[in-house]
Amino acid sequence: MAFPRTPSAARLRTVVVGLLALVSAAVPATVPASADQGSRTTDVVIRYTEYGIPHIQASDYRGLGIGYGYAAAKDNICTLADVYLTVRGDRSRHLGADSAANPALGAAFDSLNSDLYFRGVEASGVVERIAHSAPPTGPEPEVAQLVRGYAAGYNRYLRETGADGIGDPACRGAAWVRPITELDVYRHMHAIATVSGAGSAIDGIVGAQPPTAAAARDTGAGPSAARMVRALRADRQDQGLGSNAIAVGERGSASGGSVLLGNPHYPWQGARRFWQSQLTIPGKLNVSGASLLGLPVVAIGHNENVAWSHTVATAATFGLHEVPVVPGDPTSYYVDGKPERMRSAEISVPVRRVDGTTGTVRRTLWSTRYGPVVNAGPGVPLPWGTTAYSLDDPNHGNLRLLNSWLGLDRAKDTDQVRGALARTQGLPWVNTVATDRRGRALYADLQVVPNVTDALAEKCSTPLGRQVFPASGIPILDGGRGECAWGNDPEAVQPGILGPSALPTQTRDDYVLNANDSPWLTNPRAPLTGYPRVVGNTATPRSARTQEAVTATERRLAGTDGMPGKGFSLRSMQQTLFADHSRVATLIGPDTVRMCEAFPGGRAPSAGGPVDVTAGCAALAGWDGTYGTDSRGSLLFARFVARLAAVPGGPWRTPFDAADPVGTPNGLSYERAEVQKAFGDAAAELNAAGIPLDGRLGDHQYVTRDGERIPIHGAPHVLGVLDVITPVWDPKLGNTEVVHGSSFIQVVEFPGGRGPRAVTLLTYGQSTDPTSPHHADQTRLFSAGRWVTDRFTRAEIAAAPGLRTQVLDGDR
Repeated sequence: MAFPRTPSAARLRTVVVGLLALVSAAVPATVPASADQGSRTTDVVIRYTEYGIPHIQASDYRGLGIGYGYAAAKDNICTLADVYLTVRGDRSRHLGADSAANPALGAAFDSLNSDLYFRGVEASGVVERIAHSAPPTGPEPEVAQLVRGYAAGYNRYLRETGADGIGDPACRGAAWVRPITELDVYRHMHAIATVSGAGSAIDGIVGAQPPTAAAARDTGAGPSAARMVRALRADRQDQGLGSNAIAVGERGSASGGSVLLGNPHYPWQGARRFWQSQLTIPGKLNVSGASLLGLPVVAIGHNENVAWSHTVATAATFGLHEVPVVPGDPTSYYVDGKPERMRSAEISVPVRRVDGTTGTVRRTLWSTRYGPVVNAGPGVPLPWGTTAYSLDDPNHGNLRLLNSWLGLDRAKDTDQVRGALARTQGLPWVNTVATDRRGRALYADLQVVPNVTDALAEKCSTPLGRQVFPASGIPILDGGRGECAWGNDPEAVQPGILGPSALPTQTRDDYVLNANDSPWLTNPRAPLTGYPRVVGNTATPRSARTQEAVTATERRLAGTDGMPGKGFSLRSMQQTLFADHSRVATLIGPDTVRMCEAFPGGRAPSAGGPVDVTAGCAALAGWDGTYGTDSRGSLLFARFVARLAAVPGGPWRTPFDAADPVGTPNGLSYERAEVQKAFGDAAAELNAAGIPLDGRLGDHQYVTRDGERIPIHGAPHVLGVLDVITPVWDPKLGNTEVVHGSSFIQVVEFPGGRGPRAVTLLTYGQSTDPTSPHHADQTRLFSAGRWVTDRFTRAEIAAAPGLRTQVLDGDR
């Protein structure tokens, strides 16, 4: 990537409430006319079933977009308006330069850095250029119609209410709540595509400035490889990106059909929340599920024939090139011995001053042929001196996301799922796991991946890259050699990315799964190998959550998990997820109890001196290793495991063995003083918070909504619980909020080749508006372990209690 450049009125009919009149803002034509331009869009019908789930029907894709944009804005206008404020680079004008950035769209220190970055993207012209391009790089005609309709529907809702009429106090009356254009929607898509690449290095991009003469001569010690690797491993989790998916084929299904579990672990706040809908064009499209706010498709869900979900992948989402700087001219660099000038872009950001007036901040952003110059990467500084670092994001210019997802929405079997992914090549940073009514289970790591083969990495890695690449898959290549540019694949839709044939897929009739580890153990009975390191590793330790997914699946297929029969059904998959079982409890729980019982006088060592752990030891001895709200001892175990991460060399008695990747490492070296102190410190931590060591989890892990305390089951990723909940730890109260975790959950069954039958749960509800009845209604369901029965057919929708219908005139 490189930053510098290369009215109509509308009538609303509400069947239940009556006839209302409203006016819609005209949307500027910022992209080429779509295929339906000039044709008539008839009425758009939105039927709301339980928990505010909209079922949107229209005669064409533009109409679907209108309904989607209107209904999404109705539920989440403030969150969406903040997105468009961000991608326009306008936060500092309205909120001030030092206000918080929007973390859903990138890692920026403040609004000023965010604005500089997004105005840099705008200055590059990449979004506008690709939005005007024909497929496969540009939007397909149906996608262009969806986007055009979405902008019109959003604006229609805003014109109806006006900023002063918005219910959500977060933006009621705010001047920054404005109508949007289609280009705003594409900018949002681009920000989502690049959030794990350039978006993770915003501060480094906008902070990179030419060095002084002295700094340019200073070679320094260079970045720390170990620090960078640690930061890269933590980066996705810090972004709140994770997920599980299990696809069971006919040999793993109790009915001989197929079953899918989709369980993304995404933020509970902000613009990376999911929003649920059903989209129908009679005879053309009928799909139900969810997508991230503001993306007018179903990104994970099901239609009549297939069901799918995504999991966050291990493939590299960016790379670095280190270029030698020309002595005495820090904005020039050598490639193959010849100097090249860096490109520059002068960026201006309007900034609200303290006195309410508006000033301007100007900054020059720099880039090489490889991408923007950065002075910091994940967790480490990348000094601009005798050399400089450029970041290359393979998703720069990727507006193909909706092409890919619309292809999945229309797929008729897993072969077509794989074909749509291979044709569009638009998914960023995720795997796909799918089933179909034929009883097939598919894993496909068909996404946007840098074209850095192992041979290229071997030939071109810098000294830093030779340490970082094997451990993380992030390439750091010698930019001073033209041969070290990312490769080109004739199968790829854009230069610099791997084609579909280079990426791993697997189709089986028993099962495939992924829990954010590499493709290696998609099915342990047939491990995947032979893919490039940039995609992921092999023969390395799996997370406890991957181990839990494999063991829970194998036990269900064998009928040894305590549930009746063998193989998965809709119900048994639900029970498997909400069992909230901890793999780590299986691996070290018995040793933890042995250690506990051996403490002299029931007192464990801690930083503050011996602490009485008698009650905690008794609770752990009776604990079943699960994280239900009624469990006791589970919170003590969670705080203990969190501290074990700091034990030098790890706490395991038996190390990892690649021949037994699901069973190792295991056992606790509880004789070690560091392990014993970790337990005592965990107990002391609970004591300081006033939490009994044998306290009930639901009393101390909860969220508060509308003044109501709602207990939350589940546990952090490190404990190996499928139902991930990443809580906010308050040292005085316990776990008092959820940062990210289980979000849009779906279980879909095609029993005996029929179906689909499905249940869903949007753990935080449809609306970010605290005045909405759907702000926390599903959070209460989640707390109680209850699900929403999916209404997919016309008869099922019509039978919904309290059905509400809204009709929009789609042609005006």
